[in-house]
Amino acid sequence: MDRGKIILITGVTRGLGRALAAEFIRLGHTVLGCGRSEADIKKLRQTYGTPHDFYPVNVASDSAVKSWASLLVTSHGAPDVILNNAGIINRNASLWEIEAREFGEVVDTNLKGVANVIRHFAPAMVRRKTGVIVNFSSGWGRSADAEVAPYCATKWAVEGLTQALAQELPTGMATVALNPGIINTAMLQSCFGSSAASYPLPEDWAKIAAPYLLRFGPGENGKQLTVPGCGATA
Repeated sequence: MDRGKIILITGVTRGLGRALAAEFIRLGHTVLGCGRSEADIKKLRQTYGTPHDFYPVNVASDSAVKSWASLLVTSHGAPDVILNNAGIINRNASLWEIEAREFGEVVDTNLKGVANVIRHFAPAMVRRKTGVIVNFSSGWGRSADAEVAPYCATKWAVEGLTQALAQELPTGMATVALNPGIINTAMLQSCFGSSAASYPLPEDWAKIAAPYLLRFGPGENGKQLTVPGCGATA
């Protein structure tokens, strides 16, 4: 049976990651994912079963990602696509009002988490010289706004990290910095409040985003892209 591509998604238990997992599975692909909630991971396992697989992993932990990668590369081989989607945002506040702990948590998930996943999954892809790594950025990785300085800092960093990685990958691979657009997720609601309801739901967005992501290949290496029709900020 053709299982399509093997697609690895971080932050798979909610929001964009959850919606993408459902859409990729509907399209016939194998989804491997992680999230921090053991209860939500259990629900995903019960809903989808094999060949899909989900694990409770915090991408901010390098050792946890290392163990997860070792397990998955052994059982499934190198992924065809990595979607570094996991992310958190700080509470709305001026930079000087944000405690070091909160700032560090945003950096650990949004930036170090991306690096951890690449560190432990990319070698198998590099040996094969195929595969696409999509690092989720934001409109706030290409512009900035008040009261989200830690988030902006990490997404600008993801853009730079992706540009450097693009120059290191072998011919045949690609990495892309992706602005998903403005979608009505819990993260957006934390910033926009009730006005977030005027934007598309993750499930509707995924129907556009999944086919778009599947078209990425070596020709997109190093590009800064935005999901079509989904806005250019946030």
